[in-house]
Amino acid sequence: MPSFDIVSEVNLQEVDNAVNQTAKEIGTRYDFKGSKCKVEHEGAVITITADDDYKLEQVVEVLKEKMVRRKIEPGVLDFAKVEQASGNLVRQVVTVKQGVDTELAKKICKMIKGEKLKVQTAIQGDAVRVTGKKRDDLQETIAKVKGAGYELPLQFINFRD
Repeated sequence: MPSFDIVSEVNLQEVDNAVNQTAKEIGTRYDFKGSKCKVEHEGAVITITADDDYKLEQVVEVLKEKMVRRKIEPGVLDFAKVEQASGNLVRQVVTVKQGVDTELAKKICKMIKGEKLKVQTAIQGDAVRVTGKKRDDLQETIAKVKGAGYELPLQFINFRD
């Protein structure tokens, strides 16, 4: 039976490249001269440190711009609350979301069932497996899920006949 998986994956190497480009731009921009702004990342967690809220906002904008240029949608970034750091600095932790969480997977399954498509859905870890008898039904399902406009960017992989 034909099937495919709905996932949300981010290439962490591209995230690394975007963070490095952001740090480089912060180092060369005139409005950041003499400031203690920096961007670091460890795996899927990015830490932004800045002098004040305004500079933090500017760094976030630069980071988003670099992510978009590296073909990473800003929807995968989960911004935590801004917190005070030592030395009158502010810090914000940004997590790169990987995988489809259970709540979103349930929404996707419910939406597909509500469309009365002739397919079956199953949640498998951080992915949703969709199976059907006809390839056309699966392609219609992909179109419906894309059109639903979920906040997390989704990819459709392992399309098998």
